[in-house]
Amino acid sequence: MSLDTATIRRIASLARIRLDDSEVQQAQAEINGILGWIEQLQEVDTDGVEPMAGGSPVAQAKARLRPDVVTDGGQADAILANAPDRQGEYFGVPKVVE
Repeated sequence: MSLDTATIRRIASLARIRLDDSEVQQAQAEINGILGWIEQLQEVDTDGVEPMAGGSPVAQAKARLRPDVVTDGGQADAILANAPDRQGEYFGVPKVVE
């Protein structure tokens, strides 16, 4: 597939890109090169190849979940010791809404 200059100008217009005549020729060569690579990839025989997702087969692509447990809790006093203002077991903050 090869695109002509009118199609390149239309694509540039849709993308809101201003191209000079020399830039249109360069863009045409680059886009036609990209389309050539795509055509080459479409020629690859993929019959019998399982679809992949994230590097593993789709059938095995399940998220491995860890147990949701607290591993290092109960340190409120140690954490609040660094607070400039403390109100009970909470950080004290200045009032910002009047």
